[in-house]
Amino acid sequence: MGFPVSLRVDDAHVGPEAADAVFAWLREVDARFSPFKADSEVRRLDRGEIERRDVSADLGEVLGLCEEYRAATGGAFDVRLPGRGLDPCAVVKGWSVQRAAESLRAAGARRFVLNAGGDVVAGGGPWRVGVRHPEQADKVCTVAELTDGAIATSARYERGDHIIDGRTGRPATGLLSLSVVASSLTVADTVATAAFAMGAEGVDWAASRAGCEVFAVDAERRVLRTEGFPVAGAEARAA
Repeated sequence: MGFPVSLRVDDAHVGPEAADAVFAWLREVDARFSPFKADSEVRRLDRGEIERRDVSADLGEVLGLCEEYRAATGGAFDVRLPGRGLDPCAVVKGWSVQRAAESLRAAGARRFVLNAGGDVVAGGGPWRVGVRHPEQADKVCTVAELTDGAIATSARYERGDHIIDGRTGRPATGLLSLSVVASSLTVADTVATAAFAMGAEGVDWAASRAGCEVFAVDAERRVLRTEGFPVAGAEARAA
């Protein structure tokens, strides 16, 4: 899926096979759901080689989430943009990494951090997670504190204007970055991407989602933060 993954487990009783299972699962997800691999289930569905009713239970779940968020954003978040193939990566990333975290917990892990391209699932904290400054790569704009939960950020700094507002077909440029803290990375990552696609209005939309806390920097470089966003220590004053 094009992002680095790192894992730290602090539970001595959890063996290396738990980590092996995490990375095996993520490789399987990449093979099955990549829109860039000709033999993936996503590509075969997009080409009409399989029917929607015949997809695997996992892909069915992902497509259901895609439709849920498309409807909730009035079409701003859409994995079927005109002129492009089916691309559910915005849901698959958080969903698959959350599944990986659940496999760690099932293996007995209680204190761990799973970092997938800057989006993080953590257990047994507190853990401090820096949110990169949207314009200065060597700085953070805030530090979140997680105990058992997840944080995801959508931004323009890594891949440029790659998030499209499905209502207009144009890149979403109303925000520089938007981070969401939630109980699961499935929610945090999808809400962050969907809200970013909505532009400035997406901040209030994300904040209205149950269990979500938001930190955002808009195109005018204003910092917007919900009251419950878990800013760590002295960073609460600096943010």
